[in-house]
Amino acid sequence: MNDLRVFSGRANARLTDQICRYIGMQPGLITIGNFPDGEIQCKIDQDVRGKDIFIVQPTCPPVNESLMELLILIESFKRASASRITAVIPYFGYARQDRKDEGRVPITAKLVANLLTRAGANRILAMDLHAAQIQGFFDIPVDHLTAGPVLDNYVLSLHVPRENLVVVSPDEGSIKRAASHAKALGCSLAIIDKRRYGNKVEQANLIGGPIEGKTVIVFDDMISTAGSICGAAHLVKKHGAEKIYIGATHGVLCGNAVENLKNAPAEHVILTDTIPLPEEILPNLKRLSVAALLGEAIKRIHNNESVSLLFDDAQFWSGK
Repeated sequence: MNDLRVFSGRANARLTDQICRYIGMQPGLITIGNFPDGEIQCKIDQDVRGKDIFIVQPTCPPVNESLMELLILIESFKRASASRITAVIPYFGYARQDRKDEGRVPITAKLVANLLTRAGANRILAMDLHAAQIQGFFDIPVDHLTAGPVLDNYVLSLHVPRENLVVVSPDEGSIKRAASHAKALGCSLAIIDKRRYGNKVEQANLIGGPIEGKTVIVFDDMISTAGSICGAAHLVKKHGAEKIYIGATHGVLCGNAVENLKNAPAEHVILTDTIPLPEEILPNLKRLSVAALLGEAIKRIHNNESVSLLFDDAQFWSGK
């Protein structure tokens, strides 16, 4: 592991510290700042020639600042003669702009993929992309992780009998993800039928169940404004759910998200630390760490071992 170095951008330095603690090393030395006009500057404060470099930087809000900083970091390591550069992007911004759903709009996820490759990234390590097909936008290898087992392990720790547990998908687009959680937890699945009327979205019907008297987990990949997931929580409450938990990998939490979540009938809001959040942002927030998952993936990539087999590694998930 002597050739391995992990560096952090400013978007989530705390997560990088935890990743390095798992690996058993110190974060790489780098100075990042801004010129008086706002331009980003950086200087690598150690020799990286011939090293295997991992740069941890989610492109979370402020998205453009975080993305530009990542591009500059990649460029810096490329010019410093690093052997390989892997961009570790726990949250991939612009992922929702992955297709032309109407005329004269960009496919910005593809543009970002091109920028990262052009800057000098040799590999991408991402987590729970909004659309899995974004992997195909890259002409370099992409390792796509999921925080599903981290979220599922927390649900299992609640010790809810499986016959009393229901996983709910907040819309049709999240069915595959919700079904994966339901399979892992060994419980039933229900789906919210979401209808859009102009600019108004309505959670119209509940498909599946029954959920009366059950503990319900509403899962999604991210919580942005929290409109859909909170609407789903209110709907299952009307259908008689006894306890409701809201869970997602990425807590973007923009707009009225915090207010919506505070008013939602949820026992806990379960989020991972792919995006840093203030400690007291929600009174019922349960924060889970993906540092060990990312750290193990980094070790396996560095040692040319399988990353996909990580999710079949019972010893890793048991914490031994």
